[in-house]
Amino acid sequence: MAQDNLSAVLYKTKDLRLEQTPIPEIADDEVLLRMDCVGICGSDVHYWQSGACGPFVVKEPMIMGHEASGVVAKLGAKVKSLKVGDRVAIEPGVPCRCCEFCKTGRYHLCPDIMFCATPPAHGNLARYYKHAADFCYKLPDHVSMEEGALLEPLTVGIHACRRGGVAAGDVVLVLGAGPIGLVTMLAAKAMGASKILITDILQARLDVAKELGADYTLLVTRDSQEAELVRKVHEILGGHPDISIDASGAQSTVRLSLLATKSGGVAVLVGMGSPEMTVPLAGTVTREVDIRGIFRYANEYPIALSLVASNKINLKPLVTHHFSLEESLEAYEVARRGLGIKVMIHVQDRDRNNPVKFTNC
Repeated sequence: MAQDNLSAVLYKTKDLRLEQTPIPEIADDEVLLRMDCVGICGSDVHYWQSGACGPFVVKEPMIMGHEASGVVAKLGAKVKSLKVGDRVAIEPGVPCRCCEFCKTGRYHLCPDIMFCATPPAHGNLARYYKHAADFCYKLPDHVSMEEGALLEPLTVGIHACRRGGVAAGDVVLVLGAGPIGLVTMLAAKAMGASKILITDILQARLDVAKELGADYTLLVTRDSQEAELVRKVHEILGGHPDISIDASGAQSTVRLSLLATKSGGVAVLVGMGSPEMTVPLAGTVTREVDIRGIFRYANEYPIALSLVASNKINLKPLVTHHFSLEESLEAYEVARRGLGIKVMIHVQDRDRNNPVKFTNC
């Protein structure tokens, strides 16, 4: 095995370096992965630009990356579910498996969960990375490595829709057409939503949303008045949305999600915004609008893989930029500037581990 383990290491705010790190030693229940694709998430950019994301603060050098796929290079002694050479998607959070939350199926709330590139855990933007074997999902032969990496954000969207109770015939409002808003829209559509309206401040993102299957789009400007936006939402949808999902985190979109949702409906808050904000709580309560937050996901990776493998969801158009591992700094800069939709870093040569039909696509 080559000793090259070039890794993208964040030392402190705006100090991201490419350097060699030791190839990890695996435990009996782990696999060593030769990484292939690693997407850049908004949280990665937060860590890079501010040294923190929400309550998580970088205090020691940390390898970046958590939206990823790779190829099994070595098996732990007890691993029976995988074999060397398997292409896998990586669910980045590994819980303790013993606490109340793990035992009741909500392992994403485990206080001791180790989540890739979330202090103090290292991420997987490196040549080699070790991970718990039972949190690696073998990809079918026809699913690309890029799609495998994109299962991570898709799973967030699926979790948001499940928390909101999206079902066949529902009318859904999605606020924010960034990567998470777009995968939430795709998940809602796959779950049978009859109408989906998505909003954003950038027309280019709304154009992508329309191409991906959004029924309606609404451009929001800085001068948009709240009451007028609520009226427009109701006018476009021909009524109130059953479920509103905020994928932005801005106070204005959180407020709109609460104000626009029908009485007895559900507002799901996905975006990580300010720790405190002013919202129309009294009116929300009197209309019995349920407010539900989400944090990552649990038990949804198999669902995401099934939806992609069965062509119910097409993730390929989301990847707009491709970079090599050696170009990671440039890739992060493109992501910071909000260019395109999803920036993908290829740790190995692009398409090396993809099915033949995806080569050079």
